[in-house]
Amino acid sequence: MNPHLSQLQAYPFERLRALFAGVTPNPAYTPISLGIGEPRHATPELIKAAFCEAIAGTGLASYPATAGELALRQSIADWMARRYGIAVRAPDQILPVNGSREALFAFAQTVLGPAANGQHSYVVCPNPFYQIYEGAALLGGATPWFVPSVPQRNFAQDWASVPESVWAGAQLLFVCSPGNPAGAVMPLAEWEQLFALSDRYGFVIASDECYSEIYFRDTPPLGALQAAAQLGRTDFKNLVMFSSLSKRSNVPGMRSGFCAGDAALMAAFLRYRTYHGSAMSPVVQSASIAAWNDETHVQLNRALYRQKFAQVTPLLQSVIQVQLPDAGFYLWAHTGENDEAFARDLYAAYNVTVLPGSYLARSAQGHNPGDGYIRMALVAETAECLEAAQRIVSFVQGRTSPATLNN
Repeated sequence: MNPHLSQLQAYPFERLRALFAGVTPNPAYTPISLGIGEPRHATPELIKAAFCEAIAGTGLASYPATAGELALRQSIADWMARRYGIAVRAPDQILPVNGSREALFAFAQTVLGPAANGQHSYVVCPNPFYQIYEGAALLGGATPWFVPSVPQRNFAQDWASVPESVWAGAQLLFVCSPGNPAGAVMPLAEWEQLFALSDRYGFVIASDECYSEIYFRDTPPLGALQAAAQLGRTDFKNLVMFSSLSKRSNVPGMRSGFCAGDAALMAAFLRYRTYHGSAMSPVVQSASIAAWNDETHVQLNRALYRQKFAQVTPLLQSVIQVQLPDAGFYLWAHTGENDEAFARDLYAAYNVTVLPGSYLARSAQGHNPGDGYIRMALVAETAECLEAAQRIVSFVQGRTSPATLNN
């Protein structure tokens, strides 16, 4: 057995099931889950039609190429030109992937190698974070190093606190913007800081941008390649971004996304994927082209989230500390008490599931930044999310000392 497997921690939802074991939720309430970030808005008809048309044709009659059809890569390049105003070459700077989760993990296995001179090989990660970053680091034989976050800055990362010895041993940096769970978007100055560090120490930056199309401000979130281009880094040296249709187009079951950036890294990743057997189904490719070529359904989807968050957020703000994120479909709320106890008791009393914030972070530098927080995924229809919010309000108001929750 791979000895690194024993280092993997239980996934947050496994821990949640264990937390709820033996708890009987109040049967007076129908269950509502805000725990898992799985989009539940309707899949656009144009995507389903393209999928069915491809199946009816010859879409399953041959092995797909690992690099994907040029038509798919070109549709992605065209979308990036419209969305970010940048030129990305379809032949050698873009690869289709089976969802960003698969690609983020596999990319680390491509990048990571033995540390020089017997030193530590580090993968630098945000904290709180998406657990795939940690697993990818551990199974790649590296040590995850979790960057402290700043609650007063919507859990932005404190890059200046990372020791020089860690940067010197870093091979890979994971960035998530818009962030999961707090929804912060990195500004250009922060990207400039990271690019300078990458140039100095030679590590690769992997930018997870799967929430980029669900945003609440007038300006769309800045992307990694977009930031690089604005700073004159048009070769995207040591930089790869990852995106997905799952959230953008409400097709999590289709498992379709892409990565793009440094052509040399793309060539290496393609070689890895050829051996890994990661080619995307031709049927999924056809449906993906239809999705990337259309923006109307994305605008409608974003409008649904904006309406939902505009109604739910003020309701919850009456009892707990929570604010509208820059982007994403999560609310990251401070409960003022133990987050596991809050989630368990809420489930028992009102049959609403939320995720304890400590499950999305690690104790580092003597502190788990998720302690006392909960993550709520507002992925269901507005009425269901509002019902869940109203139950949470009643739950908090019924606690022994509800006033302490706003301290």
